[in-house]
Amino acid sequence: MTNSMARLLQPKSIAVIGGGAWCLNVIEECKKIGFTGDIWPVHPKKPEVAGLPAYADVDTLPDAPDAAFVGVNRQLTVDIIRQLAARGAGGAVCFASGFQEAQAELKNGPALQQALLKAAGQMRILGPNCYGFVNALDGAALWPDQHGMLRVDSGVAILTQSSNIALNLTMQTRGVPIAYLGTVGNQAQTDLAELGMSVLDDPRVSCLGLHIEGIADVAGFEALARRADDLGKHIVALKIGASDQANAAAVSHTASLAGSNAGARALLARLGIAQVGSLAGMLEALKLLHCVGPLANGQIASMSCSGGEASLMADSVLGTGLTFPPLGTVQKSALRSALGAKVALANPLDYHTYIWGDQDALQSCFTAMMDQSDVSLGLVVLDFPRLDRCEAPQWDLVTSAIDETAKDTKRPMAVLASLPENMPEAVAKDLMARGVVPLCGVAEALEGIAAAAWLGQSAVSRTPVLRRKIVSGSEAVVLLTSQLDDRSGVLVEAQAKQTLAAFGLDVPKLQRVQTPQEAALAAVEVGFPVVLKGEGFAHKTEAGAVKLGLASVQSVEDAAEEMAAQGYLIEQMIDGAVVELLIGVVHDPAHGFVLTLGAGGVLTEILQDTVSMLLPVSEQDIGQALHRLRLAPLINGFRGAQAADVTAIAQAVIAVQDFVTAHADHVAEVEINPLLCCPDRAVAVDALIRLEERS
Repeated sequence: MTNSMARLLQPKSIAVIGGGAWCLNVIEECKKIGFTGDIWPVHPKKPEVAGLPAYADVDTLPDAPDAAFVGVNRQLTVDIIRQLAARGAGGAVCFASGFQEAQAELKNGPALQQALLKAAGQMRILGPNCYGFVNALDGAALWPDQHGMLRVDSGVAILTQSSNIALNLTMQTRGVPIAYLGTVGNQAQTDLAELGMSVLDDPRVSCLGLHIEGIADVAGFEALARRADDLGKHIVALKIGASDQANAAAVSHTASLAGSNAGARALLARLGIAQVGSLAGMLEALKLLHCVGPLANGQIASMSCSGGEASLMADSVLGTGLTFPPLGTVQKSALRSALGAKVALANPLDYHTYIWGDQDALQSCFTAMMDQSDVSLGLVVLDFPRLDRCEAPQWDLVTSAIDETAKDTKRPMAVLASLPENMPEAVAKDLMARGVVPLCGVAEALEGIAAAAWLGQSAVSRTPVLRRKIVSGSEAVVLLTSQLDDRSGVLVEAQAKQTLAAFGLDVPKLQRVQTPQEAALAAVEVGFPVVLKGEGFAHKTEAGAVKLGLASVQSVEDAAEEMAAQGYLIEQMIDGAVVELLIGVVHDPAHGFVLTLGAGGVLTEILQDTVSMLLPVSEQDIGQALHRLRLAPLINGFRGAQAADVTAIAQAVIAVQDFVTAHADHVAEVEINPLLCCPDRAVAVDALIRLEERS
């Protein structure tokens, strides 16, 4: 590690400043994990702390410490940090709270945080309001509480914004070798991304896990992703927390579907960072990455001695993106030789108990299952008995057969305990040492496998995120219309359609009129049948302000009279839609422009079937996103029905993107709902644009 945080994270000397229980714990934890450097307690009154000679202040320390744990009150923390910086310390953990995070309760919290930053200057600090870190590679624990970590020679790094979640993760018994465990608290100076780059630089770190509450610095995460890519290492993230920030001024479905949280998730996907939905899933993914690396694909093989377990695996994989490919002819022949005639051959495989206790037969069975070029991981479902009450010599035969299979086939193998508690920690560590992945719990294991497969398959675009004032190499053109006196407001449907049509969006032929009589005349020019829409309604359908398939002058005039609207739209009637989609873009101040694709029309709220990405996107990105929708079978032609024109759908999305690119300084929302997707075109029959003034 050669970066500016090396002294802090790999210290040879540690100063522990303060006299409370937290500081005593830091000293004890350093001793427990085997820190071999100098530990210098600092206390103005006590001659010794925890059996070590104490120093009255920072100035009387024998030398500038590489790292310091500052465990004093918030006001004094600022003074101590200033003294450490002046002394030339390598860095410090700021334990105290009452800074930026407490601004609602303490008015001077933000000002105190700025004072802390000024006091630190160029010296690195973690926090404030954080526990610090544990380096299990070198035996350094600037950590004010107990933890469950042991020394390792190599392992994964896990960083969080929550000290308590970090503490909980150290207590895992899943066999994950944790090399670094770190927290960042307020991220006043050093955030998750920068700390992540620092630990990834250590060649003993194989991969990185992140628990993310919010992303404040997009550029920082882009830099982290580039560093990981350069080093050939991978990142798994658990992103939590949904924000109402992007929904505050929402006037569309899009804004409610694609808030700041969706933007963060889309950003992580764009940067090639795999995402999981649970802490357990993150740990399982990190084990896989540390032991065997990313998986080539999502096709797996499952083997167990129980039909119930085989069925459980078959059901559990649904919705994960993972698949069990069917057995080939060669596999079946080899399996028949190993198992005999009584066993039904399938993937997942129930090999029964006929070969239980026979290591050679088990190995032949496992090897036959893995004799398929497109399987990326072999799973043997194996729950261990309680070792405090039972013996498990025959289970050892199974693990030995798995180990030999991995060596012979050169394919990744894993042991999956269906219940996490049925994978003893000692067994998990032994399997990891042998290069076999110990997976704990069906759901979390499959979540981890899916993340590793995503990393192996993902061809991630590194195109910079389109954000405010980044507009294809030129300054943004301000969108102004005669109906808008400023640079904010909502473009009503007709305006929005005409505006987007100029960028290539396919819209129906339409006319905008004021009276029922004008509506009747316009219908003749547009051509029957037509759609009549009344203007001035927030939700036209619910207000009865949409009439479809009107086929005569009189029917148009009568319908318009009944609506009594402020104005009317007469549109060409579009028939033959295969499916209705929603296309939306929301400006998310934190992450750029979030594109949402999903089920449209009346199904938007019902199905909640959407995919979010960050602009810019390519036609290939759009095609892949459409494939991930639950509506994909309808788009592609379900049960012999005609398929939608996917190229036309992609062109509609690109037209919206081109508009947003041209007017990025003032676009807040764009929504097309629905986009009628026909076999030969994709037509936007409703549209909305909202503009806003942004500095």
